[in-house]
Amino acid sequence: MDAKGLVVLPGEGAVWSMSPGRSAALKLQNAQTAESVMAFEETAPAGTDTTFHLHHDSDELIYVLSGEFTFKIADQTTIGGAGTCAFIPRGVAHAWKNTGAEPGKALFLYTPGGAGRMFEEARRLEQPLSSMGATEIAAFFGRFGWETVGPSPF
Repeated sequence: MDAKGLVVLPGEGAVWSMSPGRSAALKLQNAQTAESVMAFEETAPAGTDTTFHLHHDSDELIYVLSGEFTFKIADQTTIGGAGTCAFIPRGVAHAWKNTGAEPGKALFLYTPGGAGRMFEEARRLEQPLSSMGATEIAAFFGRFGWETVGPSPF
C-alpha cells in the first residue's frame, strides 16, 4: 500500500488502555503510512516508568506535551518538561519515567514504524500491560523488535 496524506484531529485515533490511568491514542498507524512512521500520544500517571529496553529496527522520538519526564538514554539521564524532545536511535537502551506530580502526556514516534506495531496489536487484542507478567511482556515485545535489557533504572 502506498502512503496517502492524512490528518488526525484531536480526540481521534484508536485508544489502548495500557493500565489504570495510562493510555495510548494511536495517531498514525503503520497501515496508514506504508510503515514509514507510527505515532501515538501517551497519557502517563505520575510515577509511570518503563523497563530499560531497546528497539532493534526503529528509531524513537519522544516529545513531551505536558508534565515532567526523566529519560535515561544509554548512560545519560535528563529531566525535561513540556517542549522537551528526546531522540533514541535503534539499538540504544533507554527508559523513561513520569517524575512530575501530575499525569504527563508525550507524543511518541517510531521510524520506520515497526516498533509501533506492538501498540497496534495490543490495542487490537484489548490487552492492558497490567494483565501481563514480566515474562509475557518480554515475549510480546520481542515479536515487534523490542528487547528488555533490564528493569526500570528509576
